[in-house]
Amino acid sequence: MDSSSPFRSRRIAPVVAMAAAAALTLAGCSSSSGGKKSEESADGASAGRASTPRMTIALVTHQSPGDTFWDIVRKGAQAAADKDNVKLVYSADPSAGGQANLIQNAIDQKVDGIAVTLAKPDALKAVIAKATAAKIPVVGLNSGVSEWKKLGLLEFFGQDETVAGEALGNKLNSLGSKKAVCVIQEQGNIGLTQRCDGVKKTFSGSVENLYVNGTDMPSVKSTITAKLSQDKAVDHVVTLGAPIALTAAQSVADAGSKAKIATFDLNKDLTGAISKGTVELAVDQQPYLQGYLAIDSLWLYKNNGNYMGGGEQPVLTGPAFVEKSNVDAVAAYAAKGTR
Repeated sequence: MDSSSPFRSRRIAPVVAMAAAAALTLAGCSSSSGGKKSEESADGASAGRASTPRMTIALVTHQSPGDTFWDIVRKGAQAAADKDNVKLVYSADPSAGGQANLIQNAIDQKVDGIAVTLAKPDALKAVIAKATAAKIPVVGLNSGVSEWKKLGLLEFFGQDETVAGEALGNKLNSLGSKKAVCVIQEQGNIGLTQRCDGVKKTFSGSVENLYVNGTDMPSVKSTITAKLSQDKAVDHVVTLGAPIALTAAQSVADAGSKAKIATFDLNKDLTGAISKGTVELAVDQQPYLQGYLAIDSLWLYKNNGNYMGGGEQPVLTGPAFVEKSNVDAVAAYAAKGTR
C-alpha cells in the first residue's frame, strides 16, 4: 500500500496491532465461491489455538457465484477461527430473502455468534432482531456501514463506501478525466450504490451509472462494449469489483476505446492487470482483515466482553489506492490470497 495515501491514517491502530500480533495458522478449507451454500471448517489441530471453550460462529454473506472477493474474506475469517478454537460455518446467498433464511438457520442451530454482511439491510432487519432476542451477538462486515447501528449490531468492520467513492472521484479529477461510467453489477446493493454516489459527489466531470448482471460475464462484457462503442467520450470505466474490472478491460479492447479502468477491490489477477497497465488503479478495502476481525471480535466479546469502536464507531479497513507505482508491494500478499 502506498504510504503517501491520505487514507492510510484511517486504519484503527489498536486493531491492526492486535491482528498483526496474532499467531495465525491457516487450516485447509474450501475456497470455492457461489451462492446458496453452507460449509463447515475442518476441525484439525492447529498450533497456537486458544484454550478457551470451543465456539461455533456463522459467517453469512451476500456472495454471488464466481465472485472471488469472498474467498479472501473467508480466508481471513478462517485464520481467526483457527486461532480462536472456533468452528466456522460459512453460508452465502446473493438474494436478500435467501440470506435472511441462512441467518435464521444459524439462529436455529444456536450458534455462539453471527457475522453478517448488510448489502440489503432492510430485508435483514427482522431476522437480526430475532438473533438479538435469542442473545446471539451479531457483528457486521463489508456492507452496511451506514446501517449497522440501526439494526442493533455490536460492531462493524469495513470501509465507508461513500468516502471511498469520494476518494475515487477526486482521484479521477487528478487524472484529468472528463466522462466516466460507473458499472453496477447488482441492483439494490446499498454499498455499490454508495460507491457510485460518492464518485459523483466529488468528480468534476460527468458520471453515468451502467447496470449489468454481475452473474453473467458475457452479458457484462457485451453491455460495456456497447456503451463504449456508442460513446467514445467516455475516458474512464469505474467498476465495483475485480472480476468486473477484468471483463471491462476486454470490453475496452473490443470497442477500440481509449477509456481506462478504475475499480474497487483487488484479487491476484487484478494486481497483474495493474502491473501490465490494462487496469489503471484499484481501491483496496482489505477483505482479509474484514473477515479476520469479524470472527476475532466475536471471540473477544464472548470471552472478555470486549468490543471495538466503543459500540459507536465502525472499524475502517480502507480505502487505499493500489496503482502501478505500488502494486508490487501488494501483489505478493494478493498471490497468497490475503489482499
